[in-house]
Amino acid sequence: MEPGPGINPKHVLEIPHLSDYFSPLMEFMTSLPAHEKVVLVGHSLGGFAISRAMESFPQKILVAIFVTAGMPGPTLNATTIYSKDWTLVTMLVRQRYLYSLEDISKVMVLSSKRYGSVRRVFIVAAEDKQLKKEFQQWMIERNPPDEVEEIPGADHMVMMSRPVQLFTLLLRIVHE
Repeated sequence: MEPGPGINPKHVLEIPHLSDYFSPLMEFMTSLPAHEKVVLVGHSLGGFAISRAMESFPQKILVAIFVTAGMPGPTLNATTIYSKDWTLVTMLVRQRYLYSLEDISKVMVLSSKRYGSVRRVFIVAAEDKQLKKEFQQWMIERNPPDEVEEIPGADHMVMMSRPVQLFTLLLRIVHE
């Protein structure tokens, strides 16, 4: 549902605000019946989107899986992640609109009560050159998830570099 690839026809530069970026996911989550639960998987900047969904719809999420993704939380402010290493942000795989720290701080307010109530798993891509392993570990230490997994040999695009390992791991996490 992310702008650019997939089913969303908008070009990423047509998404001026972070809330606009989150809009397709928020609309989907709103449309779910109250009794249904989903598994959210966020990759890269998609980690911000699933974090926002966790805050807004914790009762509708079975587990949130961060695949070498930004993982803000109540104990790790999103603006800190975003500004931690500007080089990392500007080296993302495809062209992205870089949201202002002011925009991020307005949209990414996460609480222990709501966001913190959702089971979180972080998947480390061991050979990621964009969100380096050290940066992934830095986020994990400051906002510990319920579980951490690692895919050896995986680069930033885990779904391309290690698709079978990622699929197998996702299935295992969902069935636990």
